[in-house]
Amino acid sequence: MAIDLPPPAAPAAAVASLPTPVVSAALTDTRVRVTSSFSGARIVLYGAVFDPADRPSDVVVIVRGPDQPIRMARKSRVAGLWMNGRPVVFKGAPGFYMAASTRPLEKIAGFGVLRRLGAGVDHLAINAPTEQRVETRYGVRDVVVSRLGADYLDWRRAVIRLKEKARLYDADSQGVKFVDHNLFRAEIDLPTASPIGTYTTEIILFQGGQPVYRRTRSLTVEKVGLERALYLFAHERPWTYGLASVLIALSAGWAASAAFRRS
Repeated sequence: MAIDLPPPAAPAAAVASLPTPVVSAALTDTRVRVTSSFSGARIVLYGAVFDPADRPSDVVVIVRGPDQPIRMARKSRVAGLWMNGRPVVFKGAPGFYMAASTRPLEKIAGFGVLRRLGAGVDHLAINAPTEQRVETRYGVRDVVVSRLGADYLDWRRAVIRLKEKARLYDADSQGVKFVDHNLFRAEIDLPTASPIGTYTTEIILFQGGQPVYRRTRSLTVEKVGLERALYLFAHERPWTYGLASVLIALSAGWAASAAFRRS
C-alpha cells in the first residue's frame, strides 16, 4: 500500500538564504505650512514592496506627531457642587497618531509584537509617571504601582477618547491598499488642530506575523508668515509675550470704553 508523505521542510539554511524583502516609500509632501486659513491637509504615501520570493505581505503605516503632556482632572460632587479633583499629567501621548494597515492589526501580528512596536492606539505607551511608585514585594522584587489603581484604564481611555474626538487619533484597518501587485498607497489626513513639529512616518512590512523590514520618513508641520512669527515669539519669549498680550487687552478695553462714553 502506497502512503503519500508530505514534502520535506526546507532546511534552515535554505530559509535563511532567501533574499530579504525591502520597502521603498515616499510622501507626496514632506512639509505642511499652517496659516490662519489652514483647514487641514491630506498627504498621500506611495510605496512598493520588493520581495523576489513573492511571499504574502502586510503593510502597516504609523504616523506619530510630537509628544504632548496631557493634564486631566476628574470632576466630583462636593457639597452639591461639581469640582475638579487633583489633576493627573499623562506623558507618552503623541499629539497626533494614525495607524493604517492592509488588514486589522490583530490579524497581522500578535499582541506582544504590536505592543513592542506601539502599533495601534491600544498599544501606545501612555502613562502618568508622577502617579507611580516602586514597592518591594515579597522582599525579592520591585513592583511599579500606580496611585490610580484600577481606574488607570478609565483615565487612559479618556485621554484617547478626547484625542479621537479632535480627530487627532485614528486607526484604519483598510487604510493601506495595494493598487497593484506590489505597489501600495495610504492617505494621511491632518486636521486643523494638528500640532506643530516633526512627525515620524514609519512603514512596517509584516510577513508571517513578524516585522521583517521598517522604513521611516519625516513630515514637518510648521507655521508660516505672521502666524510663525507669533508662534516663535510666544515660545521663545513667553514672559514678554504674556506681558504684551495683557497690554493689548487693556488697551483694547480702554479704547472700547472710551468709544461707548462718546456715544
